[in-house]
Amino acid sequence: MKRVLFGLTVSAAVAVLAGCGTSGMGSSSPAASASASTGAGMAGVAKAAAALQPKSGTNTTGRVTFDQQSGGVMVVVAVTGLPPGTSHGFHVHEKGDCSAPDAMSAGGHFNPTGKPHGQMTMADHHAGDMNNLTADASGNARVQFLMPDVTVAPGPNSVVGRAVVIHKDPDDYRTQPTGNSGGRIACGVVAAS
Repeated sequence: MKRVLFGLTVSAAVAVLAGCGTSGMGSSSPAASASASTGAGMAGVAKAAAALQPKSGTNTTGRVTFDQQSGGVMVVVAVTGLPPGTSHGFHVHEKGDCSAPDAMSAGGHFNPTGKPHGQMTMADHHAGDMNNLTADASGNARVQFLMPDVTVAPGPNSVVGRAVVIHKDPDDYRTQPTGNSGGRIACGVVAAS
């Protein structure tokens, strides 16, 4: 079990202190740089969340959390107010703006690498492409999965400051660039937590 000292693991803290040497705390050393790049520097931005609000006249609400892990970002979804037994396209969108009544203010799918749209398991897909959400008989959807192509930490693939959108129809994973998933029925801005 690792102990945490002011946001750093003990081994990372030792590496930082070792890198300071006698030249003072302000020096930049390879040891300090290495500890920051191994994740110790991400300690304050390892989690994010989005509260989904209804759009396009629906009652769909929910919460999506993002937890930075070594193999990607663990996403946990809890949604209510979907039509029972239906499937819905579900994506991270490029703009963290859900102000429009139809959520069109969120822009297109988050696609920092310029790839074609597809399913998460396909070689080519947008970083923000996720699998369809399927509602149970009560109109609820709960799912958990790993997104390997995004981060919570700052960088070009970060989900923080983006939007999460649920669409009216299922994603067909073929139609470019949207998957033909129809209007937007819920939207939430992703913020670090």
